[in-house]
Amino acid sequence: MELVTGRPQDKRIDKEERVYDLLDQLNIDYQRLDHQEANTMEVCLEIEKNLKSTICKNLFLVNSNKSQYYLLMLKGHKKFKTKVISKQINSSRLSFGSDEKMLEYLDITPGSVSVLGLMNDHEHHVQLLVDKDLLEDDYLGCHPCINTRSLKIKMKDVFEKIIPALHHEPIFVEVGDE
Repeated sequence: MELVTGRPQDKRIDKEERVYDLLDQLNIDYQRLDHQEANTMEVCLEIEKNLKSTICKNLFLVNSNKSQYYLLMLKGHKKFKTKVISKQINSSRLSFGSDEKMLEYLDITPGSVSVLGLMNDHEHHVQLLVDKDLLEDDYLGCHPCINTRSLKIKMKDVFEKIIPALHHEPIFVEVGDE
């Protein structure tokens, strides 16, 4: 795995190309790592080591009556506890959203979810939830809407440039370490 700067020279799938277009449009510096499909913890740990950044766990969630969808960003070592998060956002019990809704709203498939998928949610079906502890880190590691690549982006750029450009105001939550 080799960390390289900027977009790939070869053509990639449309949703990945849109990510690079967005980052270029916002003048955001980033590094990219091409790798095998990130579907095991071993692969994710190797990616994290090479990226030298916080790998973010991204969960696509829905409330119990399926009227509100959420994207929860949290540090990779933390566990999602529905009761804790649901209470903080005054929601009925949260559970994992369907693959079909994930594809419909974010144009992402399981294993490729990242904050960058919000660029495809033009009608704001998905509310962004962020573990406030992420703000302590310098860099975020995330997929460009496909899980065979990972990007290293300054956390400051994520919260000061990318998220505002996507018009998805985050709700900050506290996710315990236990």
